[in-house]
Amino acid sequence: MLNALEIAAPWRSRRHDHAPPASDTDARPPSAPGQAGQRAELPAHAAESSTLWRMRTTVKDAPGSLAALCVALAAHRVDILSLQTHPLGEDTVDEFLLRAPGALTATEISGTAAQAGGTDTWIERADAHDLVDAPTRVLGLATRTALDPAELPLALRQLLGRCTIRSLPATGGFGGREPEHVPVEGVLDDTVMRLRAPEGGVITVERPYLPFTPTEFARARALVELDARLGPRVPPQLDLLTLPQGDDITVRRAGAGDVRAAKAMHARCSPRTLGLRYHGPVGDADRYLNHLLSPRHGRTLAVQTPSGRVVALGHLLWDGDETEVALLVEDEWQRRGIGGELLGRLVAMAREAGCESVYAVTQASNTGMVAAMRGLGLPLDYQIEEGTLVITARLERAGAGAVSDRYERQAAHD
Repeated sequence: MLNALEIAAPWRSRRHDHAPPASDTDARPPSAPGQAGQRAELPAHAAESSTLWRMRTTVKDAPGSLAALCVALAAHRVDILSLQTHPLGEDTVDEFLLRAPGALTATEISGTAAQAGGTDTWIERADAHDLVDAPTRVLGLATRTALDPAELPLALRQLLGRCTIRSLPATGGFGGREPEHVPVEGVLDDTVMRLRAPEGGVITVERPYLPFTPTEFARARALVELDARLGPRVPPQLDLLTLPQGDDITVRRAGAGDVRAAKAMHARCSPRTLGLRYHGPVGDADRYLNHLLSPRHGRTLAVQTPSGRVVALGHLLWDGDETEVALLVEDEWQRRGIGGELLGRLVAMAREAGCESVYAVTQASNTGMVAAMRGLGLPLDYQIEEGTLVITARLERAGAGAVSDRYERQAAHD
C-alpha cells in the first residue's frame, strides 16, 4: 500500500504499513510438540482453576466425527462453550471456545483432538470477550463500521484475529506499485484474501499459519460491502473548547473532505513547521494529505476556528502492533496548548482501539512535540534513528486510563 512514512521519511529503517493495531486474539501456528505445549507459570490452585481456549480443527464431514471429538474433550473435563462449523467439501472446520482445567496445556488439548480424528489443529488462549456469540459479535462490528469508516480495518482485525491488513490505492502514485486486478466478489487464496476497496484499490488480508474459511471470507466481504454502500462519511464528533488565552476552537474528526482546508493550512505554515512535521521536501507536503486523511490508515482530528479555518491536524496512524501519532499546528496558533490537547485525545483513541503504545517521529529541536509527549504523564522511551528522535509512550493501564478519563470528562463538560 502507499505508505506515507516511507514517502515522507525514506531515512527510516523501520517499515510502516499503517495496519490496524493488534487485538487480544493473537493467533499462534498449528500446534506441534514443544511449541504450544510449554506450560505457563500456574498459581498454586491451578488444579481447581480453568482456562479459556479457542481451538480450530478439521474433521471429516461424516456422521459421528464431531461427536467423537466432543466425547474425547469431555473425558479431560473440557467444557465446550460454543461451536462454529465451516463446511469444506469432504471436511469440516470446527471452531470451539473451550473452558479447560487450568493444568491442561495446549499440547494436551490439541493432542486429544488429534486422537479423536482432528487434523491441522490450531489453538490459542481466549478471554471473556470471546464469550460473546458470533452473530452478536459480527453485528457489533458492523455497527462500528457503519458509524465510522476508520473502524473497517479494526473490525476486520477483530473478526479474523491476528492478521496483516494492507490497503493499496487504485493508482500507485509516488512510485508505488499498481494494485493487481481483483474482481468485485474478491479472491480467497488459502491464508490470503483480497477484497475490492470501497474507494477503489485493493484491501489485502493475510493471516499466518491459519487458512481462511469461506465463511470468514463471506463475513469480511460483507463488512467491506457495507462500508462501500454507506459511502464517505465522518463521525459527527464535535467538541467546543476555550483555550487559556480565551480563543474558542472546535475539535472534530476529519476526513478526505478536508484535503482542501488542510492544503490551505499548509500554505500558511512556515517551511520550518512543515519540515519538522514531514521530515522531507517541504514542497511535497500537500502530496501526503490524501493518504493521511484516509480513514483506511487511521484517524485524524482537526482544530478549526469559529470562522471554519483549520489551524491544526492530529493523526493516529495504524502501524501494525504500534501506532504513530503526528501533529501539525499552524505557526500563529502554536504555544497555546493545542498540540497537547490533540495529543491527549489521540492517545485516548489509541487506547480505546487496544493499542499498547504510541510513538512520535520528530527532531530534538521540536521542543513543542517533545513537551506534548512528556505532558501525557506516560512512561516514555527515546531513540535516535539516523538523527531523528522517536519517542514511544507505553499505554499502561493506569496512566492511559488517566489520559482517557481526562479527555472524556472534558468532552462531557464542554
